[in-house]
Amino acid sequence: MSSLSADADAIKTETTVPKDDGKKTIALVGSPNCGKSTIFNAFTGLSQKVGNYPGVTVEGKDGVLSRGEKSVRILDLPGLYGFTAMSPDEAVVSDVLSGKSSFEKRPDAVLFVLDGSALHRSLGLLASVLSEGLPTAIAVTMYDEIKTRGARLDVEKLSSMLGVPVFPVIGHRGIGIDEAATAAIAGASWPIPQVDRPLKTAADRAGWSDSILAAVYEEPAKDTRLTRKIDAVVLHPIVGPLIFFVVMAFLFQAIFTWAGPLMDLFSGACSSFGAWVESWSPPGLMTQLLVHGVIDGVGAVVVFLPQIMILFFLIHLLEAVGYMSRAAFLADRVMGFVGLQGRSFVALLSCHACAVPGIMATRSIPSQTDRLKTMLVAPFMACSARLPVYALLIGAFVPDLPVFGPLRSQGVLLLALYVIGALTAFLSSWVLSNTIVKGNLLPFYMELPPYRWPTMKNVFLAMWHRVSIFIGRAGRVILPASILLWGLMAFPRADAGVSPSAQIEQSIAGRMGKAIEPMFAPAGFDWRINIGIIASLAAREVVVSTLAQIYGIEGDNEDGLVQMLKNAKDPKTGRKLMDFPTAMALIAFFIFALQCVSTLAIMRRETGTWKWPAFAFAYMSVMAWVAAVGTYQVSCMFLS
Repeated sequence: MSSLSADADAIKTETTVPKDDGKKTIALVGSPNCGKSTIFNAFTGLSQKVGNYPGVTVEGKDGVLSRGEKSVRILDLPGLYGFTAMSPDEAVVSDVLSGKSSFEKRPDAVLFVLDGSALHRSLGLLASVLSEGLPTAIAVTMYDEIKTRGARLDVEKLSSMLGVPVFPVIGHRGIGIDEAATAAIAGASWPIPQVDRPLKTAADRAGWSDSILAAVYEEPAKDTRLTRKIDAVVLHPIVGPLIFFVVMAFLFQAIFTWAGPLMDLFSGACSSFGAWVESWSPPGLMTQLLVHGVIDGVGAVVVFLPQIMILFFLIHLLEAVGYMSRAAFLADRVMGFVGLQGRSFVALLSCHACAVPGIMATRSIPSQTDRLKTMLVAPFMACSARLPVYALLIGAFVPDLPVFGPLRSQGVLLLALYVIGALTAFLSSWVLSNTIVKGNLLPFYMELPPYRWPTMKNVFLAMWHRVSIFIGRAGRVILPASILLWGLMAFPRADAGVSPSAQIEQSIAGRMGKAIEPMFAPAGFDWRINIGIIASLAAREVVVSTLAQIYGIEGDNEDGLVQMLKNAKDPKTGRKLMDFPTAMALIAFFIFALQCVSTLAIMRRETGTWKWPAFAFAYMSVMAWVAAVGTYQVSCMFLS
């Protein structure tokens, strides 16, 4: 094993659970996808992400449950299958409950979330939790599913046998939540369970689970669950991948088809607002800063908000139904070929929102080498920051032509870009697995949840969580970057009477763009696009606001950025500033480039060294340059 591979065993792990704030602490413990986050949301009122696939919570998160003048701290710990501490998130739970954590004091009580759709497995985990000797109560989730399939769980007898309170809960309907929340206020006075036998080994815990289940649970005379019938089709080795492709094709076509009217409305509103501000403001630098730096810069990114909303609404809808767990199952075989496992799929799926939570989600991966490989390839997955770049360039330079049925060329190309990113991640993982990050794959186990009617409130909450992150980035990253970029384009000031184009060209930003022009000239990028490449290091979507500022100042076109890109010409030569080959080269660059300081920072935090982020940035930048140059040259050859 090389030195780089050996470093994989030393990946830094930590939890960001806040320290004790003086309140009594009730810890929520349970297996992945058991409904902990739903209960946490209902208890605390926070918009914690809720998804119908394992691995949603990879860090401890806390909130406050209040009833009148009384309140307790609720700690939502990561989901786990046992206390073997195979992965960092399992180690977090084990250390917190045993009092060994350096980040969190031992909780005063435990509310164990028993998954009603997988009772035997959940009881095995409960056996380990009861052995910790903490005051305990149990919330049985998916209680309606037990009845739906004709089974019967004797809750009162279960409470009597375990010696702890048991609350049946149907989380998405709010049934049983108030009773559990009221009891949690006095959770520190819950009884400490008395286990009637040693539960030190897996065999002991399995035997105990069997005895409990036999006494309190009656199986239906006939299994009539629809889930197995649907899975026979959805998980079929041939039909399953075809269904996945159709679902994804529909999703990306919807991004263009459904978002169009709202995007036009947003774009028109931004242009009108900018024109209105410019009409009543006195001429000068402050007006230019406000109109071109703030309104044009931030507005050019915010206009893509409808597409972001549609993307995450549909993704979270698929999670809530239970389909994404099946997608992970289907992907496991492919990922095994490239040196990854099914848990990596969950982390990579999270990267479609942002690589930062995706990299943090690798904490659920037991193997440190698999975790490192997943982090090194995660930035290839097309995140929400890339979507505005793709949508802008596709909308401007790709004709909207019918392809097959409802599918059209723009939606198909957008899907292809996401597929290329995923395939590149898989290929890169295969290369890493056979070179510098070698290791043996561990078995992958995943509990497939039953299909469920989605709770639209939770779907919209999850969507809004992602949208709020996007809007927050517009305020924290895009706005400062746009203002800074405007300053770099506005200074030093040119002589009076000089055209806006000449002002930008001789500015600090223009000089920076010209300095790297020889490097990107083979890709068809001029100094204007190069400014966007440099600015996008803060965040990929900054390139959109950069082009909006540069082309808006030069063209002053009120028809929107798409028309600016189509029509803007070099004032000296009359040549179009961007054409189809250049646009495709720019797309190719952003497929591969790691243009995100936040991703590099979180990779540094998770690995404990700058070596791996530097390595990822270097090899992805080389791939991005090669892809951009190759795309431009081939496009020019075919169009000549």
